[in-house]
Amino acid sequence: MTAPKSYDAKPSLQTPPVRSPGAPNKATSHGQKPKNMNGPLYMQNAGNSNVVLVRRVRRKDASTWKLFTQWMVENQIGLSFNLLALLFLAHYFIPKAQPHTTKFFTLSYYNAASGKYGKGIDDAYMIPFFVVLFTGVRAAVMEYILAPIAKTMGVRKTKQLTRFSEQSWLLVYYSVFWTMGVYIYYKSPYYFLNLEELWTGWPERELGGLNKFYILAQWAFWLQQIFVINIEDRRKDHIQMVTHHFITCGLLYSCYAYHHTRVGNVILVLMDIGDVILAIAKCLKYTGFTTICDVMFGVFMVSWIFARHILYPMVCWSIYAHIPRVIGSGCFEGPPGKSVGPTPTPEGYRYLIEPFFDMKGRICFNPTLQWAFLAPLLMLLCLTFVWFTRIVQVAVKVVRGDGAEDNRSDDEDDEEEEEEGGEGEEYVYEEAQPLEAEVGVEDLDLKNWERRTGHKRPATATGVSLPGHSDRKELLGRIGCEKQVE
Repeated sequence: MTAPKSYDAKPSLQTPPVRSPGAPNKATSHGQKPKNMNGPLYMQNAGNSNVVLVRRVRRKDASTWKLFTQWMVENQIGLSFNLLALLFLAHYFIPKAQPHTTKFFTLSYYNAASGKYGKGIDDAYMIPFFVVLFTGVRAAVMEYILAPIAKTMGVRKTKQLTRFSEQSWLLVYYSVFWTMGVYIYYKSPYYFLNLEELWTGWPERELGGLNKFYILAQWAFWLQQIFVINIEDRRKDHIQMVTHHFITCGLLYSCYAYHHTRVGNVILVLMDIGDVILAIAKCLKYTGFTTICDVMFGVFMVSWIFARHILYPMVCWSIYAHIPRVIGSGCFEGPPGKSVGPTPTPEGYRYLIEPFFDMKGRICFNPTLQWAFLAPLLMLLCLTFVWFTRIVQVAVKVVRGDGAEDNRSDDEDDEEEEEEGGEGEEYVYEEAQPLEAEVGVEDLDLKNWERRTGHKRPATATGVSLPGHSDRKELLGRIGCEKQVE
């Protein structure tokens, strides 16, 4: 015996099915709208049976890019670790390839005399290695470590599991690299906001091993973030995040090529501290610790204002005020320790891009380059002001007692699902398919039905009683049979 049938279709309005006995059966599953329609869910009995039709919003067909990104998301771990396995297999089993494969996972241009590392085109090998490594490690840690931890802490909804895993991964990453950045900053001559020291000794053509690893890994991380936000579900602040990531990657490459890694280190430390605290606050929110989350959000707000709206503008001011006095204008040439200069800036604009292709050759600095660095940094400052307005909105909610609710990173599709059936949508009309489940006779409580309806069943010799025709019709109607008894 089959249980009462439910229909595998979701009406756009919560209304019960309405019978339309005289309506012609012109609705089809191809989306043709019938002439006589009584609401989004209605019934017709033309022909041999009653047909339940449901109005749906026509779903757009998935694009090739959407299918590709979905496949990438589902196969991040396998693709990443297979690529890394191929690299290491080639390294260990093809000796002739080792001079090339080694560059992917070791720092290049080591100078034994100085104990430091130079810069050059071979550093580009490490970037794709780190991008693939971060992609695989991120997906694996989120799926096999962070998501199970979230489940043990009571997180059950898929969306919250995803958010918790993402924020926890950022917390893991920043805990390592922000700490590393602070250590480099602490050991530097520009420690404690000695901003003029950011520019002394320029161009600094060699770096310590830790400094070089830190800058290259951070550069690869932000490139990987561009990849991630374009293959996963888009968030409401997608445009701002893409803009931020591209500016960050461009600045990291420029500061590396132009030997300004000191200021790169300071800016990364200032920017990352807020992300560490925000990740902690969001993880607390998703696991239900709302009070501690509100406290951490307050700490985050203070750190954001201090780091991004006080200290960061000070760095921008140093670029504007200190560079002309400390570096001046001119060009330098020669290997580390033997630089010749300053020499006059050549005519034209070719000198602007020379450091990106030859980090050992001529390098110049002048007001044009000064503003080439300062302009994108000021664009980032403008983005932080845009985000700060949203932070203030969340703070107002916390003060009102509503709790910290940051919807800046919600999916774009969330609102679309809530507003389904809005103006301009195209509808299709489909026959609803019943869902059936096999159950035993004992699951049909006829005695309870008898008490609710007030009908008595006459006794029979077989012990099975059948109500009259009208009673049978009512009973079948109550259990939802598709074939109504007239």
